[in-house]
Amino acid sequence: MRTAAPVTTRDALRQATARLDAAGCDTPRLDAEVLLSHVLHTDRLRLVPAPTSRLAPSDAKRFDDLVARREAREPVAYIIGCKPFRRLSVEVDRTVLIPRPETELLVEVGLELPAGARVLDVGTGSGAVALALKHERPDLQVVGADASEPALAVARQNAAHLALDVEFTCADLLAGAGGPFDAVLANLPYVAPDEWDELAPEVHHEPREALVAADAGLAANRRLVRDAGGAGVRLLAVEVGAGQAEAIAAAMRQAGFARVDTRPDLAGIPRVVVGR
Repeated sequence: MRTAAPVTTRDALRQATARLDAAGCDTPRLDAEVLLSHVLHTDRLRLVPAPTSRLAPSDAKRFDDLVARREAREPVAYIIGCKPFRRLSVEVDRTVLIPRPETELLVEVGLELPAGARVLDVGTGSGAVALALKHERPDLQVVGADASEPALAVARQNAAHLALDVEFTCADLLAGAGGPFDAVLANLPYVAPDEWDELAPEVHHEPREALVAADAGLAANRRLVRDAGGAGVRLLAVEVGAGQAEAIAAAMRQAGFARVDTRPDLAGIPRVVVGR
């Protein structure tokens, strides 16, 4: 039986951290702090100066419920409903992938584009890449495309809340996206089917169709590369899985991209392949 709800923030954080550590969470203390700051509608750093402040019973109960969800390895972003991405906070739910730090590399490629370029974010999901790019480069014409209408609903809601002028459309890769485009940025499924069961429990809460692709995880990106090569796209940047960069770079050269390079993530893994 679970013990009674903690009385102070110090006790609440201590007990929650122990529970999350026992559940196998990678960052139990951080997760506990994020969840408690969400319950208290405050910044996480404000929890530290006042560790002995008392929790209202309703807050203690809600915190306990959120910790239980995290114990079940539900991602923190789904529990609190948002995820930081570059300079924005993007709303997320189970219909979209949670934006990852490595995906910010796509935005960095987009920032290099000339003024007024027309850009398509394929597999936009929550709209994180498209919205971050528009936020930092308002001169660009940015369109986000996804095959999932529920995902597009999240993206449009994010655009409205952030007051960013990004068009979102339902499309199968480039088909129906409203081209032509000067540049295409893409974070498509790249997990091999036989790798699914090996992924962290948190990932299994995310939409499988947005993660897994046939042909050892290469099918979606290979099809996009072929389509982009025949559509006059001047710049194509795709996020890839570990060990996939060489295959996608070769596909880009075959599709007619003369200059191809890769960008590593913070772990040094070639994560984004760029063709021009």
